[in-house]
Amino acid sequence: MTHPTIGFIGLGLMGHGMAANIQKAGYPLVALAHRKREAIEALVADGATEVKTPREMAEQCDIIHLCVTGSPQVEANMRGEDGLLAGLKPGAIIIDCSTSDPVSTLAMAEETKAAGGHFVDAPLGRTPKEAHEGTLDTMVGADPDVFEQIKPVLETWAGIITHMGPVGLGHKMKLINNFIAMGYA
Repeated sequence: MTHPTIGFIGLGLMGHGMAANIQKAGYPLVALAHRKREAIEALVADGATEVKTPREMAEQCDIIHLCVTGSPQVEANMRGEDGLLAGLKPGAIIIDCSTSDPVSTLAMAEETKAAGGHFVDAPLGRTPKEAHEGTLDTMVGADPDVFEQIKPVLETWAGIITHMGPVGLGHKMKLINNFIAMGYA
């Protein structure tokens, strides 16, 4: 069985562990460097390919993860002549694991659809420890057929995967969870 090529943008505290688990599961990995070089150097040493722009990644990958701070960073990686949308392969899937604004998520989904791909929101629960262990929680907003395509990849880094329904519901649920957590705090 040949695995799809996976892209990863956002090799921070959560993303590095997620990307490493994708790679350990045998998926070809293409990554964009984080501000600090340690994560990309470790992944490249284990066989990953480093790219310089999101567009270069999109030209090579079937499924791309974004694990960045939030919607402004997601949009910056998506748009422009060097963005993911400029190089997106037909049928490619972009998975936004960031804590993003659901309004932005729906806009990114429309722009991705217009570019010939699919957009999924899959925000995270838990900590960097679980990211390295491959046992994160994720709340996924995706069309059912797209969800089935990405589920084996999600299983490399998540222990609990909840398909919430259509695109946007993952980010809405993440915001509700954050609101409840802040209330408890």
